[in-house]
Formats: sequence, structure tokens, C-alpha cells
Amino acid sequence: MSRTRFCVPPALVALLPLVLAACTTGKTAFYHQEEFSDTSAFSRSFPGSEKAVCEAARRALLGQGYVINKSTDNTMDGNKSFQPASDKHMEIAFHVVCASNGNGKSATMFVSATQDGYGIKKSNSSASLGVSVLGSVSMPFAASDDSMVRVSSETIRSPDFYDRFFGAAERYLLVDVEDDSASPKKPESK
Repeated sequence: MSRTRFCVPPALVALLPLVLAACTTGKTAFYHQEEFSDTSAFSRSFPGSEKAVCEAARRALLGQGYVINKSTDNTMDGNKSFQPASDKHMEIAFHVVCASNGNGKSATMFVSATQDGYGIKKSNSSASLGVSVLGSVSMPFAASDDSMVRVSSETIRSPDFYDRFFGAAERYLLVDVEDDSASPKKPESK
């Protein structure tokens, strides 16, 4: 009686583990969340120069207790710390970029905020003492080192959060008036 042999190409054998591994991983790639749509919660246009728009953002952050870490005419970074519990620490960090819309009369403010969470990490240590006659002796001295470690970090995606920030920035916006007739004239000297 003859047997029929089934022959599997070597390429298929090599690909089979990869195909099975791809089917078993249930992780979603985060880049699928990025829409790059025309409207975004992370930007808003305002009347005024990019310098005036960034100044409004700076004042809005300062008005809410944020510390400005870095500031130029068109960029800034600021952060604020929170402690919701004795063993937890939260921090919100803002990154703001202001760009002219090219017409000299308006600028767009781009804002991204991240929320970082920190927790206490405890590490215990004990002391040991080596004595040449007795050998090594462990002493009951115990020390505990506590340190804060970052346990979470995520970009804040809430449109309502950014709407509140843009509203606060709009209240501080000082639009440059280019009309000379509105400004008082200096008296001429004789």
C-alpha cells in the first residue's frame, strides 16, 4: 500500500509562527487613534500677532498657578503639580506653540497637555557586618528609601479641557491696535 506524502513549502513553515503570533496579540496600535482631521481640540486661531497670542497663553497659565519653565516669543512650557493623596502625585505639563497665519492679523495657538502620575516606590535595605572571627553577622538595622516614580503618562485629549484653556487665554488677549487716530498725539514742541 502506498502512502501519499503531503509536502509543505519551507516558506509557509517559516511564516506560520509569525501568522499565529499576529493573531494572538490583542494590542491595538495607538497610531490608529490619530485622525489628523481639519478640526482639532489642540489648536485655535486668535486675532493678533503670534507674540500677543503666546502672551495671552502665558497669562492664562500663570493665572491658574502654573509655573512657566521655558518661554520664547512663540513657544512656552509650563507645569502644575497636584497631590490627590499622600502617596500619589500628579502633574500637568503644557506645551504651547504660536504660529502666524500669514496675514499679520491673526495667529494660531497649538497646545498639548500631558498628565503624569507618580507613586511612591519603597525599597527596603538591611545592614550586615563582617567580623573576621565570627564571619558575617546580619544586624537588624533596616532602612527604607522612598522615591517617587512615574507610573502613568498620557496626553490629555478632552476637547472641553482645551476649550476652557482657550477661553482663559482669550480673556487675556491684548490685540495690537494699528490705527494711529485712536492713540493720543504728542503735543508739538516749539
